[in-house]
Amino acid sequence: MNAPNPSGWRPAMGVAAPEGFESPTVSGDRALMLEEPLIFELREPGTTGVDIDDLELEPLDTLAGFLRAEAPALPGLTEPETVRHYTRLSRQNYAIDLGPFPLGSCTMKHNPRLNEKLARLPGFADVHPLQPQQTVRGALAAINELAVWLIELTGMHGVAMSPKAGAHGELCGLLCIKAAIEARGEDRTVILVPESAHGTNPATAAFAGFSVESIPATADGRVDLAALTAKLGPHVAGVMITNPNTCGLFERDMKAISDAVHAAGGYVYCDGANFNAIVGKVRPGDLGIDAMHINLHKTFSTPHGGGGPGSGPVVLSEALAPFGPLPWTARMADGTVRLIEEEDAATEMPTSFGRMAAFHGQMGMFTRALTYILSHGADGLRQVAEDAVLNANYVLRSLDDVLDAPFGAAGPCMHEALFSDAGLAEGFSTLDMAKGLIDEGFHPMTVYFPLVVHGAMLIEPTETESKAGLDRFIASMRSLAERAKAGDETLKSAPHFAPRRRLDETLAARKPVLTWQG
Repeated sequence: MNAPNPSGWRPAMGVAAPEGFESPTVSGDRALMLEEPLIFELREPGTTGVDIDDLELEPLDTLAGFLRAEAPALPGLTEPETVRHYTRLSRQNYAIDLGPFPLGSCTMKHNPRLNEKLARLPGFADVHPLQPQQTVRGALAAINELAVWLIELTGMHGVAMSPKAGAHGELCGLLCIKAAIEARGEDRTVILVPESAHGTNPATAAFAGFSVESIPATADGRVDLAALTAKLGPHVAGVMITNPNTCGLFERDMKAISDAVHAAGGYVYCDGANFNAIVGKVRPGDLGIDAMHINLHKTFSTPHGGGGPGSGPVVLSEALAPFGPLPWTARMADGTVRLIEEEDAATEMPTSFGRMAAFHGQMGMFTRALTYILSHGADGLRQVAEDAVLNANYVLRSLDDVLDAPFGAAGPCMHEALFSDAGLAEGFSTLDMAKGLIDEGFHPMTVYFPLVVHGAMLIEPTETESKAGLDRFIASMRSLAERAKAGDETLKSAPHFAPRRRLDETLAARKPVLTWQG
């Protein structure tokens, strides 16, 4: 990196000069690659972007001892300075509207603009959770219609719409299982969780008050049925299985697993985060599933991550539906839809375990998901799964000659392709591949997960990526693999062209600096 010159110029960190042209720019910018300092470096605390006369205010007794002794140490910027600062920062951000997010197990796909338009319609965008029910009949009807679709697509008996995201949905399902076991007067305290499950599964089970026992994976990356059945007994409340699992594989023994767990008196929870791989093709209810959350922000394209919030409705079997949370929507004899709340519970749903949240859910997420479903229809949703699986297998077979595919010989994958860093030159790792991908203009894949594969690289192209787009990504991955196999040392210091160079991520995680120190 170039050192600052005597004039105080500070070069853009990580922005390399073109070959044969080493002279830095005075500004630190390189054309549209703009270097932007922290907001505290733009203006010091105590300055202001506007002139406001000092005011003598009477003390407010109601604030008691909570009045500030001094003003917060915030920098004062003018409006154009503020707008430019955050616009410049946004240019350094990666987004699904710029390129693919190949994150495995996250399903980061395009959010159709039609969904956004309908979510902004009056009556959806401006509803308030405390409005009287008679003023939000249309919104309740939309929630109910989405619920009917989710039940139909999964072959289940009921659905809880209020969980806010995947892990919240997991908690909902386990609380239903807990309530059902207590209603039977039994004391079952163990949840079985396979190694190939999502990491939130054991955490949620522990949070719900269960102890967790792990089930190993077979050599082909699936649940070891024999090991699972050996652990079943009167102490087991149920099993949590991710299907398709985090190795990108469908659990072929799912029905046998369900039958064995049910025979032992337990329940089957399915992590439905990867439902987009089987939607319209497989109904989880037909496989003996008792509860499954559905990530609307993954399967049905509502915004994910920073574009959230998420939403994780939980479909329930006939055995668990009576124990689901309040509120829930019900269509009356006159065709209207109403919420069944606590005051109705004694007659409508006396075994409900209670509420999951203060209010019913996220109207914007419901509207987006329902729009996605209606615009695709049953045949379109089936194609979603088919294209997601096709794209993943295209990536798998386009790279398995240059990257190790641990389960590649087991046959086709589902929605994601799994690779490892085995076969790279000594000293080169998955992290080097991921950082090199940043230089290529892509967000890195999921790294070091699932834990059953050392140096894992998990790639989910989703169904929304075109063949041309996948070919660009594949070409970059092949180039990086060949560089790592050839021992190209420059890969170890990647990224070189990003706004910032490689960070010490371990130090950043263990000793984060959360406050500005001038």
